[in-house]
Amino acid sequence: MSTEKYIAEPGLEEDLQLVKISEQALSIIENHALEEYPHECCGFLYGVDGGSRLIIVAKPVSNNVTENRQRRFEISPEDYLAAERYALNHDIALLGIYHSHPDHPAVPSIHDFRQAVPFFSYFIASVSKNRVEAVRSWQLIDGFFTEEKINTPTY
Repeated sequence: MSTEKYIAEPGLEEDLQLVKISEQALSIIENHALEEYPHECCGFLYGVDGGSRLIIVAKPVSNNVTENRQRRFEISPEDYLAAERYALNHDIALLGIYHSHPDHPAVPSIHDFRQAVPFFSYFIASVSKNRVEAVRSWQLIDGFFTEEKINTPTY
């Protein structure tokens, strides 16, 4: 499957809703990525999904992978249940997951594809030792990752 195409061609995202992210949530993602470098970081994204998707809160969680943390992340079932409870208790929606790609582009890997579920936004931060290079968002639609249109600072 490593040779299969799992990212949609550019230009196929015209029907996607705009994804907005608060400066505070974006800052949490970027700081978490820098703090965990050279390992991947991960966390949850919460907000509202109406005329457009708005990410209001980013909550870091531990990367539970024990091997190859530079290229993999795993969220424990307990952390996922806690994320669902957080959303219910705060009357917001669990809208996605973020993670970092140390020294690699903010493009989903085949591993990301195999773990993805429809509906969620997957924010990926490309990070080097001293800098976040880019943050991009993806959504699994009809079996392909399609890049979402997001409003973030320009890199």
